[in-house]
Amino acid sequence: MIRDLPPLPLPEYVVVRIGCSPEVPAEIAADLRQFGVPAGLIGYEYRSLAEATVLSGIDGSRVVVFGTSGLFGLVAIDVTSRRIVHIPAPESSTVNHVNRDLGAFHRCVAAAIARFPFYEEGEEDRGDEAADDLRELLATLDDTALAHNGLWETLCDDIAMGDYANWQG
Repeated sequence: MIRDLPPLPLPEYVVVRIGCSPEVPAEIAADLRQFGVPAGLIGYEYRSLAEATVLSGIDGSRVVVFGTSGLFGLVAIDVTSRRIVHIPAPESSTVNHVNRDLGAFHRCVAAAIARFPFYEEGEEDRGDEAADDLRELLATLDDTALAHNGLWETLCDDIAMGDYANWQG
């Protein structure tokens, strides 16, 4: 028997305070405790973790991981630059830019959620227009947000392709 399930509620911008493992540098731990992190974005594009932890790269770089993205991706703060970055998988040496800092990440998440839904069912042909509108908005909030292969550019590409036409969480 197939039943119709009620639609999921629309995503909302919520800030959560997360714990920090002892390895997290004091300044970053203080920022995470004071400002928190967005609880999530839309679907599995980004979800916060319960506790931030440090991940070290083979090149000696260190990031403070505070969220996940997709099935295997991580969202983190680069310890040296304080930029927000996306790592496609924990063992990956690839690091993609997300935002200039934690404040810009908050603003971009809040703005993307406020624009959702990007188009109504049956308006998938508006995907390019909706993606361009979001790109313009994100660029005004953080002129570094639309970096090649970054989280925001990937989200906008998904919107343009119609991936959010029948979004159900």
